[in-house]
Amino acid sequence: MATPAHGIPDVVDTQDGFSAACSDLNAATGPIAIDAERASGIRYGQRAFLVQLRREGAGTFLLDSETLGDLSPLNPALGEDEWVIHSVTQDLPCLQDRGMRPGALFDTELAARLLGWEKFGLAAVAERTLGVRLAKEHSAADWSKRPLPEEWLNYAALDVEVLLPIRDILHEALVEADRWEYAQQEFEHLLDFEPKHRAEPWRRTHGLSKIKSRRDIARVRELWIARDAMASEADVAPTKILRDRDLTALAQSRVQSSDDIMRDWPKLSRADSGRLFRAYRKAGRLSVDELPSRRESGEEPRERSPFSHADLKDRVAALKSAMGELADELTMPHDVLLQPAIVKSLAAVGRVDVPAFLAERGARDWQIELSTPVLTKTLESLPRA
Repeated sequence: MATPAHGIPDVVDTQDGFSAACSDLNAATGPIAIDAERASGIRYGQRAFLVQLRREGAGTFLLDSETLGDLSPLNPALGEDEWVIHSVTQDLPCLQDRGMRPGALFDTELAARLLGWEKFGLAAVAERTLGVRLAKEHSAADWSKRPLPEEWLNYAALDVEVLLPIRDILHEALVEADRWEYAQQEFEHLLDFEPKHRAEPWRRTHGLSKIKSRRDIARVRELWIARDAMASEADVAPTKILRDRDLTALAQSRVQSSDDIMRDWPKLSRADSGRLFRAYRKAGRLSVDELPSRRESGEEPRERSPFSHADLKDRVAALKSAMGELADELTMPHDVLLQPAIVKSLAAVGRVDVPAFLAERGARDWQIELSTPVLTKTLESLPRA
């Protein structure tokens, strides 16, 4: 599929154009295909630089969301009708950051996974459902670039053009497989999705787990905070300033000045090297009581398990194996059937009401119904504490 059926629409980048787009979308009815393009790994954060929408009767719209900013006027225009998105957990946060709030959702990626499809990327799903091939070479492009090249806009318009017919085919397949109720529960659950916000995001630094010294952990923290501020000010991805592996290497080095940093990381400017050295030196001056712990602050303490480490390991393996067999029987990914973290936490407790335990941890009704018999039977076959 090379080009959109009705050509590439102009990019909407004025308030008058945006108002006209909202009016056109409001006048139409039915589901709305939505996609967003970011500049991950290039610009700071995960904001949407282009938002694409398509609705039957209105056509396709390409919104320059960086220029327009607030897209909340779309909410009354779209009403409570269904948003069709491929991978809601990827795109919904950046749409919400622009003020958009869905009334209903259909996730084409999750629908494909519920059906047990091994390939569930948009290109693979489009080929399986519509028999068309989509080029995906621009998915990792710098969408903050202006003006956007015509071939990129072509790619962006095609993504939403295929979503609505894909949605109809997936819906029919879910109904035929008796999994439409599962999908409805999952889509409703996604309405409340929010990305995990960590109290200490610097602990996501790749390689941090290998650092044992609390002083060096403090250096990672201070260097991460400095790098993040520098990246935000320059509107570039933090890794463009210093990669994680270089940040942890610097934290464990014994540099004596910013010149030492420039010598070992020559791509850094003198100003950036000086800023990083001040952060490094700040960590070195902290008292023992001010050093960060090895566990994230605010992290929920693990429930004390009545089982030994060896027994707990066996219990986790037994429950995972039982759920794996059920997933194979249902031709469904095990992590869609039930989140592995819930299975692991169940293994650590003694006698328990399994359905209540699953519900308390966010499992949906369909997951509880399918998983409870297998989990209960497996638990009953295991030695008690």
